[in-house]
Amino acid sequence: MTASAPPDPRTHAFDSAARLAEEGLRGRLEGEGWRFVTPRAARAGNARVSLRARPEAHAPQVTEALPGEALEVVAQRDGGWAWVRTLHDRYLGWARAEALLPQAARGDSLRVTALRAHAFAGPQVSRPILAELCAGAVLTRAPGEIASEGGRRWVPVQLPDGTGAWVGEGVFSPAPVLDAAEYALRFLDTPYVWGGRSAWGLDCSGLTQLAYAARGRALPRDADQQQAFLSPVATPERGDLAFFPGHVGVMLDGRRMVHANATHLRVTVETLGEGEYGTRLLGSLTGFGRWTA
Repeated sequence: MTASAPPDPRTHAFDSAARLAEEGLRGRLEGEGWRFVTPRAARAGNARVSLRARPEAHAPQVTEALPGEALEVVAQRDGGWAWVRTLHDRYLGWARAEALLPQAARGDSLRVTALRAHAFAGPQVSRPILAELCAGAVLTRAPGEIASEGGRRWVPVQLPDGTGAWVGEGVFSPAPVLDAAEYALRFLDTPYVWGGRSAWGLDCSGLTQLAYAARGRALPRDADQQQAFLSPVATPERGDLAFFPGHVGVMLDGRRMVHANATHLRVTVETLGEGEYGTRLLGSLTGFGRWTA
């Protein structure tokens, strides 16, 4: 790594002011006086964990860690803040330390596939809700048999913090995904949330990352990173990504695109070149990208 190509601070942990960096950057940073630390394993707790640009409550959210998701803690700071990395895309941000747990619990993992769901205190819909779940959340199968109630089947689980709960069996049932476009359309009208990564609220690159992950394709977190990662193409096909300055969407065909956008503050479908908004989008288009791996 050279001075002309510095490490990306979104994915490489180094603080020039504090002269603190992760061990993996030893020998790759300029200057003297660096103190290197080894990140420790952690995971998100029962709720989505907000990762912020700075260790401040009102700093912008840069991404989210989903319940039970694997993390690394690079360092902790006085005031209860932790410098955290999401392992699936190696994205960094600051989170409240109390929202984090030690590394993964023992037992068989269960991954939530439903876009949104709840964990209940007992195997009945009338029991108190203990946690909000979303696609990608990771729970642990608890001992015991599946319970039947009112035609519903309930799975005993442990939430990331070890609390016992019950979740409807269908929450873990994978729904067939034909392509990234089809999966992205399931999020129509989901609220736009800057840095969001779930059906409770997401941003443009959060939607595209989730859509590709549903097909087993891991994308980086931000739109510019995704554009650099994919192969550029001149003519889009269904499932390709369309890129704009600071924005990205999933193409449904040669002109229509589904995207999470701050214009409508939700996930919508636009036709490039049609109407005022579609015309503005087409005018700012920087290219299309395709998965060719």
